[in-house]
Amino acid sequence: MKRIFFLLIITGFAGAAMAQNGYSAFRDRVRLGFKVDPMISVLKPQESGVNRTSTKGGLGFGLMADFSLNDRGNYNIATGFEVVLAGSKLKYDAGKGLSDYKQNPAEYNMKLTYIQIPLALKLKTTSEGGLDWWGQFGTFFAFPVSGRADIISLNQTYDRVNILKEMNRINIGMLIGAGVEYPLGETMSGVLGIVYQNGFVDVTRNGKWNDGRVNLNSFALRVGVFF
Repeated sequence: MKRIFFLLIITGFAGAAMAQNGYSAFRDRVRLGFKVDPMISVLKPQESGVNRTSTKGGLGFGLMADFSLNDRGNYNIATGFEVVLAGSKLKYDAGKGLSDYKQNPAEYNMKLTYIQIPLALKLKTTSEGGLDWWGQFGTFFAFPVSGRADIISLNQTYDRVNILKEMNRINIGMLIGAGVEYPLGETMSGVLGIVYQNGFVDVTRNGKWNDGRVNLNSFALRVGVFF
């Protein structure tokens, strides 16, 4: 009985040590942080009859996570979870736009909100306590949660028209970015960079808008902190 009790104690200590080592290995391979991305967003029409009249200031904010693929931490999978506020102004010729307004030319001030998940390969230098450079290339998956448009047609204004049901339910595209990372303490580091996103999917449903393909692109300043 004493031998069994002794073996149980040894097994418990061994299991605790393995769990601690596993947690330490996981902690060393995963970094979590928060970011804010002031941006310029653009809705870019691909066919005639629709013209962009202005860009729009936007904002992205949320969590970022780096999963290291090696011990040095210079090869990473970068992902996260973020909210993106974007949009632009488009001018539609008569016969294009939402069905209730397409009989006349109209200007649409689009205000769009997406939940977005980026996924990229991130390469980073790993100096000892100094400034590091990083670059990333990959894709993103964005899902609209809100869509509003202020519409001006023949001097009549329609405010905050709900266009969510007339938007495609997913946007996918390319993202590319680069910047620097610098230490803020023993465990914290700051992130500064630029990120460009080019949407591949038509933002609006053609059956509702008759406007060809309209892509959403953005250029953002990345400001963040890893903890």
